Amino acid sequence: MHLNYHFFKFLCPALHARLEGLRLTACFSQNKDELVLSFEGAEVPPFYMVAHQLPSATCIYFPIDFKRSKRNNVTLFPEILGQEVSSVHLFAFERSFAIRFEGESQLVFKMHGSRSNVLYYPTGASLPASLFRNALRDDATLDVRTLDQSLALTKERFDQLQGNAAQFLPTLGKLPRAWLKDRGYLELEQDQRYRLMQEVIDLLEAPLFSIFRQEEKYLLTLLPCPDAEFSSEDPLAACNAYFQKAVIRQGFEMEKRQLVKTLRDHLQKTENYLRKTYDKLGELESETSPGQLADIIMANLHQIPAGTEQVELYDFYQDKTIIIHLKRDLSPQRQAENLYRKAKNRKIELRQLEKNLQEKEALLEVLTKDLGEALKLDHHKALRVFMKEKGLLAESKQQQEPMPFKRFSVEGYDILVGKSSKANDEMLRRFAWKDDLWLHAKGVSGSHVIVKHRAGAVFPKSVIERAAALAAYYSKSRTDSLCPVIYTPVKFVRKVKGSAPGAVMVDREKVLMVQPQGPESEI
Repeated sequence: MHLNYHFFKFLCPALHARLEGLRLTACFSQNKDELVLSFEGAEVPPFYMVAHQLPSATCIYFPIDFKRSKRNNVTLFPEILGQEVSSVHLFAFERSFAIRFEGESQLVFKMHGSRSNVLYYPTGASLPASLFRNALRDDATLDVRTLDQSLALTKERFDQLQGNAAQFLPTLGKLPRAWLKDRGYLELEQDQRYRLMQEVIDLLEAPLFSIFRQEEKYLLTLLPCPDAEFSSEDPLAACNAYFQKAVIRQGFEMEKRQLVKTLRDHLQKTENYLRKTYDKLGELESETSPGQLADIIMANLHQIPAGTEQVELYDFYQDKTIIIHLKRDLSPQRQAENLYRKAKNRKIELRQLEKNLQEKEALLEVLTKDLGEALKLDHHKALRVFMKEKGLLAESKQQQEPMPFKRFSVEGYDILVGKSSKANDEMLRRFAWKDDLWLHAKGVSGSHVIVKHRAGAVFPKSVIERAAALAAYYSKSRTDSLCPVIYTPVKFVRKVKGSAPGAVMVDREKVLMVQPQGPESEI
């Protein structure tokens, strides 16, 4: 009800008492959704009024002091600067009021929620000369003479409307309508409805303003409120309290909820990863090692008929006979070689899994600690400090680098990794030169990787291997123990007209087998 006609019935007289005879000395904006006015008079401190018109949290408040920034602000409605306030006028049955100046020019505050605006009407004008929110184009044709409404709150009109509360008194608002509904208004007889309507109107005439919390939002009401967090008979104080709770406090609580949700989601993902990885590690450790199968085959070569697909052999590791499946077109020696290679890869995979588990366990501990600290945050400044320390603050648009790639540095070489299929094309077109090195995981979709050439230098093998590991990591082969990666100078990579985003033709490629490895530090 902070934007309700029935609240403005108390706010406007209080504003009139404070502003009458004062001069408007400043009218400016240093935030696109906030208009600041300063009024001054002889032997009285300045009176500040702020129209906060962010669509999600529209309100008016009256700070004791307001510092105008030295930059990034603009003076608005200069025509009325220096003029004396003659009155504050509330338009009848409207969510709008006007500050009127000498000569009858006026500043109209149209407080219609997300479509709120401030309009300047010169002396004698029925249409506004300028608007605070120019995006609301319909307001440019708002005839100020149409704002005053005439409503007869009589029993006769009530009966004509068959007790329709919204039509009888459109200014009621959500809270009074909910109050009526809770008392069975819809089921009552006509006379009983009228008596209940008169009761709620009487309550709205009482100058007691309460702020309470409902479904994580702060609301102002003129109705009795046993759960009020703030109560006052001063409408200006109620406006200030509402701004502190509904804008400042609620904004903090929303940011905190989002932070806690982010941390809990990350924590859940980490726990899921640990559970799956421990299961996978257990499966690998319980399986018979490919190396042991290779040893058994090599020890029993004389017992394996040529071209057989399965054979029973003695397993000297487990002291029992087992069945080993073979491929008809491969010799037992060649199959043993393949198994030895798999055993080597399996050891690499086990080491990588154990390393990943150690890292994730450490991350789990950090996230658990961070979540505990986040839940204890109780004000906006502490929240900002916490998010800055944890690197969780979103960069401003000016700070964000609008690049299609992630950038890494290895031994002084810049490595660029495309962010998407379209980004791969853009990176190749705009940021790659013919002598740069291009890499991509072989046979699967993934990011293009570019290693930037350094004049007079040959790409070190260690840099190529690290770039290849990144190419494998940012591909569909990310979870494989080993991944083939192709590489070639950019001059041998070409885009075919009409091909899908990220698709290229490659000449003179070389192949490198690497273990997928993610970034340790991104710059």
